Amino acid sequence: MIDLLSYSFIHNAIIGSFFTSVICGIIGTLVVANRIVFLAGGIAHSVYGGVGISVFFGLPILLGSTLFSVICALILSYMLLRSKERIDSIIGSLWAFGMALGIILVELTPGYSKDFMSFLFGNILSISLHDIYYMSSFSVCLVLFIFLFYKAIIAVMYDSDFAYLRGINTNLFSTILMVLIALGIVLSMQSVGIILIVALLSIPAYISELFCKNLYTMMLLSSVISFISSILGIVLAYFYNLQAGSSIVLVLSIISAIMFLSKYVYSKLIQRV
Repeated sequence: MIDLLSYSFIHNAIIGSFFTSVICGIIGTLVVANRIVFLAGGIAHSVYGGVGISVFFGLPILLGSTLFSVICALILSYMLLRSKERIDSIIGSLWAFGMALGIILVELTPGYSKDFMSFLFGNILSISLHDIYYMSSFSVCLVLFIFLFYKAIIAVMYDSDFAYLRGINTNLFSTILMVLIALGIVLSMQSVGIILIVALLSIPAYISELFCKNLYTMMLLSSVISFISSILGIVLAYFYNLQAGSSIVLVLSIISAIMFLSKYVYSKLIQRV
């Protein structure tokens, strides 16, 4: 175990896991509390279209993925405000379009042989210092946003009509939330990938919801659960030569099952007392 900590890529993976956990803990809490997990999944899978565009036109993958995911988020935000009853169909269409576009553009790119499985399932052991800089900067901005607009976020989340009457621009906050989800997914893509990111956004936040009374503690506990799962997943992947992103989600699922069972047993014991 001591030998494991002697590698620089492990150091980067641990640091990257920390910032990924902060990002997913905060955004995941907002996603679960607003009941828009399926919407977050649509944005996540559409990101692959940005990967394909980046490869085809020779752009930096982070830049292309960010621009494409933000555009998709803005489209979903607009449709959510204008045609809410059809939003599930729109999410499914955008989900499929993004994946199909990415696959086709990658195939049409001549001479490109990079393994794109890492974008789908992640490879946290390959996180670079540049990735850490981006994630840390976004984490700081995200924490500041929550700190400055916490009361407005709570108001919009629990009673948007009342918040609107109090002078809060609810449409703007909904759009900002969509953009934050898109940016968080792109920056966390390296950790667990596009396909598995929904688990990291939803499972820790859902667990935290069972034990927490307010949004602050829910975000904190969700981040801690994500970080613990990431570290255990990295260790499991390293010693058993497994895919790191899948290992993280597997550990997270086991932790969630244990905590759900503990909560159930505790509630039954309380009822009998």
